[in-house]
Amino acid sequence: MIIDSHIHLDDERYRDDLDDVLERAMQKGVERFIIPGADITTLERAVELSEKYDSIFFAVGIHPYDKEQYDEAALKRYIDHPKCIAVGECGLDYFRLEGSDEEKAAEKSAQKRVFAAQIELAKRFKKPLIVHIRDASHDAKMMLLEHGAGEVGGVLHCYNADEELLSLADQNFYFGIGGVLTFKNARKLVNVLPKIPQEKLIIETDGPYLTPHPHRGERNEPVYTTLVRDKMAELLELDNGFIEQLTTKNAQQLFNIS
Repeated sequence: MIIDSHIHLDDERYRDDLDDVLERAMQKGVERFIIPGADITTLERAVELSEKYDSIFFAVGIHPYDKEQYDEAALKRYIDHPKCIAVGECGLDYFRLEGSDEEKAAEKSAQKRVFAAQIELAKRFKKPLIVHIRDASHDAKMMLLEHGAGEVGGVLHCYNADEELLSLADQNFYFGIGGVLTFKNARKLVNVLPKIPQEKLIIETDGPYLTPHPHRGERNEPVYTTLVRDKMAELLELDNGFIEQLTTKNAQQLFNIS
């Protein structure tokens, strides 16, 4: 079995053919799907899907780009739902910082406030974190340490291959590996992959984004986790079956799902 640990099935791009998407995945052994909470406007859709399909779970959270939407009451409304298994995706993303130095500093500060609130929410309800980090490795790592996020652990979603973050494995953090691993320009991730403790590796798609080779340019789907599995096995010189069992066991441990 493979678990797609990060798939935005609540996205409109899956609405017309979701049953087909799930069927294609299950035919290839992809049997569990986790919808991260990124946009408050699609949270109810994620909850509805988790209630309709035994195989779908969800998280509550706000992506750093949507920090203005942060509504703790709305997240708490669903955090005790039996299919809610995490808080996030939350984190820091400095990729699109614009304006003066003062404006950039204000944006960073606002992102940090919302990230800190979600770390504390995760600790309060004893849920692991799904963490988004882009061009903000040091700040994100320091926040996770300063706020004691190791108490609940989590996953560094779409791990950015920054070796500074590898020490978070000791804080019960896992590393989400997706389609980027198959890209021709993924040399940094390819080189750092063997340095990640094997017991901290999990697989994701981040669909509908970051579709792996040879399907780049198409909508990403959970079935393509098999391509990530195959590439991971090739690079680590391990059997596909071993990678499948390993990453599934890791995801089950992190998210407490069967």
